[in-house]
Amino acid sequence: MTNDNQKVRWGVLGTANFGRTILPAMQRCQFAEVSAVASRSLESAKAYAKELAIPKAYGSYEEILRDPEVDAIYIPLPNHMHIGPAKLALEAGKHVLCEKPISVNAEDALELLEFSKKFPRLKIAEAFMYRYHPQWVQAKKWVTEGKIGTLRMVQVFFAYYNVDASNIRNQSDVGGGGLLDIGCYCVSSSRWICGREPERVIGLFDKDPSFGTDRLASGILDFGNGLQASFTCSTQVAPYQRINILGTHGRVEIDIPFNAPPDRPCRVSLYPGTHSDQGRFEPAESKVLDIDICDQYTLQGEAISLAILNDEPVPYGLEDAVGNMRTLQALRQSNESSAWIAP
Repeated sequence: MTNDNQKVRWGVLGTANFGRTILPAMQRCQFAEVSAVASRSLESAKAYAKELAIPKAYGSYEEILRDPEVDAIYIPLPNHMHIGPAKLALEAGKHVLCEKPISVNAEDALELLEFSKKFPRLKIAEAFMYRYHPQWVQAKKWVTEGKIGTLRMVQVFFAYYNVDASNIRNQSDVGGGGLLDIGCYCVSSSRWICGREPERVIGLFDKDPSFGTDRLASGILDFGNGLQASFTCSTQVAPYQRINILGTHGRVEIDIPFNAPPDRPCRVSLYPGTHSDQGRFEPAESKVLDIDICDQYTLQGEAISLAILNDEPVPYGLEDAVGNMRTLQALRQSNESSAWIAP
């Protein structure tokens, strides 16, 4: 088992702005350290390393992959640049944590899964950090324990406003758009709470006439046997996020499900009830939990690092990533065909 002095030495591919949130959180891990960063520009890598107190900087991805003092690679590159670098990292003998979505289509995700099987000792995971947060662990526990009766419906909303043409999220040729950027959370969380893959989905998108990206996307996921999920995500409405998980005897609500703040408590609520003899729903006493301050990115980094150190499976592997991409792709196909599609 792991001793307190062991650490996974992480290298970072690219100097993405997103890393300024992730990397300080990983640096607070007990079993991880960020030891190197690589960019196609050595000057850029050095500036990034200095800003974030990363010991080593490289001017190419090849150099960091050759570094014997780097155990694992974190990939925060744009969506369309995930698969190739992940394969190179595995070939170099490095474990991989890759930002979501794992790819821009299901075929590439499946290809990476099959490729990874050639390296059974190495761990590879998609970075859906929300599942490591205690508010989600508690919500899942309440559902599993039957606190809301039979699960029937998951409703998710996730939105922000961004009309900057230079922002990569608004560039269709590199995997931009709301569905891949934040809709992937809506789909992932619905699949995770429901505990299985949807049998069919239907999607409805509205595209920005200038960017060509989906700026508003809604979908329904049919899991069969009376279990459904619905979601709406948008890149051009007022910022908001919420999830409601509804059953026959109550519901669970998470106030800030995805961008959980690392500097103040988060809230998850249980609203149970019973059915009267007349068949009416009778609310019972609610339970509102304020979760202690924590950083979900630190928790994610710790979980993946411990899996590496203990040679255990990562909590959520590439099979889960492939399932998510299949559903996202089916939603896009549904929008184009105006029909239900089986992932």
